[in-house]
Amino acid sequence: MEIYLDNSATTRCFDEVAQVVVEMMTIDYGNPSSMHLKGLDAERYVKQATEVIAKTLKVSEKEIVYTSGGTESDNMAIIGVAKANSRSGKHIITTSIEHPAVGQCMKYLEKEGFEITYLQPDSTGCICLSELEESIRPDTILVSVMAVNNEIGTIQPIEQAGELIKRKNPNTLFHVDAVQGYGKMELYPRKWKIDLLSVSGHKIHGPKGVGFLYVNEKVKIAPIILGGGQQKNMRSGTENVPGVVGLAKAAELVYANMECDINKMYCLRDYFISQVSKVEGVTVNGATGRKAAPHVVSVSVENVRAEVLLHALEDKEIFISAGSACSSHKPVPSATLQAIGLPKELLGSTVRFSFSVFTTKEEIDLTLKALNEVLPTLRKFVRR
Repeated sequence: MEIYLDNSATTRCFDEVAQVVVEMMTIDYGNPSSMHLKGLDAERYVKQATEVIAKTLKVSEKEIVYTSGGTESDNMAIIGVAKANSRSGKHIITTSIEHPAVGQCMKYLEKEGFEITYLQPDSTGCICLSELEESIRPDTILVSVMAVNNEIGTIQPIEQAGELIKRKNPNTLFHVDAVQGYGKMELYPRKWKIDLLSVSGHKIHGPKGVGFLYVNEKVKIAPIILGGGQQKNMRSGTENVPGVVGLAKAAELVYANMECDINKMYCLRDYFISQVSKVEGVTVNGATGRKAAPHVVSVSVENVRAEVLLHALEDKEIFISAGSACSSHKPVPSATLQAIGLPKELLGSTVRFSFSVFTTKEEIDLTLKALNEVLPTLRKFVRR
């Protein structure tokens, strides 16, 4: 029995999504920029998809820009805003525990002469709002804070952050990386004063290689991909019609049952944490209860390397992650785990379990059983 618990890395497509993607690739395969009937049909499918996606966030269709995924959305938001607003200031605020799609943008901008302030989280991975408020200056053009940490699942106080940002400096723009939050929590960009919000399709049972960026219509932003001028010059290149339509179908399905599915995942998460915490030498990282996302659990295991545990569970057809999938192949200690003060000896001994709507209690029980079976053996091997 295959047990997939790496849903923060990617999710299995809904069957309905796979079906509509195939249709867009084999039947309604026109280029939306073409003027003939097939092109007009493709353009109509994209427009309908945009209506669905905009409705999930209660925003306007013209505020949705399609991208290749979360990384491009983050790059577009951060670099695009920096380029368009540099005359107003060159100060940006972010956190020390952002995804590399944000963190690497910040490093790039530092080389371009921007000043970046990195907020430090507490031991649960949550930022301090008073520190954020104190960091905002007249020349602060952007604040970028992720909704849900991709490694430990902690939810940031996004609503409160938006309020204080605009109170301190109404001209400061607010970007939220919602790649792990979209479909897992309520998000209201306009109400919460979020100016830009990044989403990726394959985190919500949609296709890989597609995402979107919400851009408030009043935001001044420069394109970072130039070409034929598609999407009102914001993101040139032929629209990925199968991906866009598949993304919209996934969003429609997720939001139709979101409250029920979130509660189900929280029940599984709480149960898993209550049981795995009883295992000798195991600690759970991050926030507790509803201060964490419903689908992510970070676990540190004493005296067992993360990669060793990952492969031991893989032998039992249980699939987990040894950290973020975007950096799991790099032998670099997690910035998030270091920032929350995890002991040095546990930095390389931390794994991530992440659930989805397909996860069952039976799978959780079998995973717990497997952990209790393999850990004593793995620890004996280490002691030798």
